[in-house]
Amino acid sequence: MVDSSTSGNGRLTTVSIRAKSWQRFKRNRRGYYSLILFAILFGISLPAEIISNDVPLLVKYEGQYYYPIIFEYPETIFGGDFETETDYKDPFILDRLQESGNFVIFPPNDHSFNSINEEIDGPVPSPPSKDNLLGTDDRGRDVLARIIYGFRLSVLFGLILTFVGTVAGIVAGAVQGYFGGRTDLICQRFIEIWGAMPELYLLIIFASIFQPSIFLLLLLLSLFSWMGLSDYVRAEFLKGRNLEYVKAARALGVGNIVIMWRHLLPNGFTPVITFLPFRVSAAILALTSLDFLGLGVPPSTPSLGELLAQGKANIDAWWLSLSAFFILVMTLVLLIFIGEALRETLDPRKR
Repeated sequence: MVDSSTSGNGRLTTVSIRAKSWQRFKRNRRGYYSLILFAILFGISLPAEIISNDVPLLVKYEGQYYYPIIFEYPETIFGGDFETETDYKDPFILDRLQESGNFVIFPPNDHSFNSINEEIDGPVPSPPSKDNLLGTDDRGRDVLARIIYGFRLSVLFGLILTFVGTVAGIVAGAVQGYFGGRTDLICQRFIEIWGAMPELYLLIIFASIFQPSIFLLLLLLSLFSWMGLSDYVRAEFLKGRNLEYVKAARALGVGNIVIMWRHLLPNGFTPVITFLPFRVSAAILALTSLDFLGLGVPPSTPSLGELLAQGKANIDAWWLSLSAFFILVMTLVLLIFIGEALRETLDPRKR
């Protein structure tokens, strides 16, 4: 147990413990390199609009510089006839932008997640080609662009859901474990009743009543995501509430919230941190499964689950299932390796 003291020695001890934990984590090569690779992939996907988009990053036309990635420009600026937003893939506009003295810079992948390739010679889904490196889906949209945007959406969804569930689980477990008695008994009965509710049926009912959205999914899944973690936090608080330094803090008149936050919570963080990667992977898998069943995000939203569903509906289009399956499995495997490394790092028997 670590008493999180406010003295200088206490701060030095905490820093030393964290430094040693980080060194132990780095010695686990599989988990350490998995963390680096996952951070690189997530960092690349964050500016998805810069990496994959059907509008240019920069345009120089008749001595003026334009930034279509940020601002919308009517095509009359570039010699067109309409006041609508410029279609930079239009052959006429593209020729004007590539005339002598002008230039246009597109992102590395010049397709957005919702743009349709109208120059495909053949039926869709179309196989991988020079223009669409991972092919197109059943609507002619670029699969690589939808994977980049879908990966970002899945990871952000997993992180937000994990954060909400972790905070709620810590609060619920801390209250039960610290106060115990009747409070713990009532909360446990409530958790038993709440956990017995059919989560999938509730999602189906709400999906039929409300317009599907990412915020609705976050709300519904957050109602149930805190229960598993609260049990571990409750156990840590039950174990620590009667320790000597907690009794001494009570005798000195320290408030309950301060004791819970400063003395008991640091000792209860081990299961919280250990399970974080597993909770993120579970959230990503939940979103993918719901999208595959048609209960997730709206149809136009890029999603790994939607690509898997398209692959199931188009067995011959192997690039749909294979690309989505590969990125999903790789993400989950990396998170599992990170979680295993954290568990070994924080295991007091291996310190």
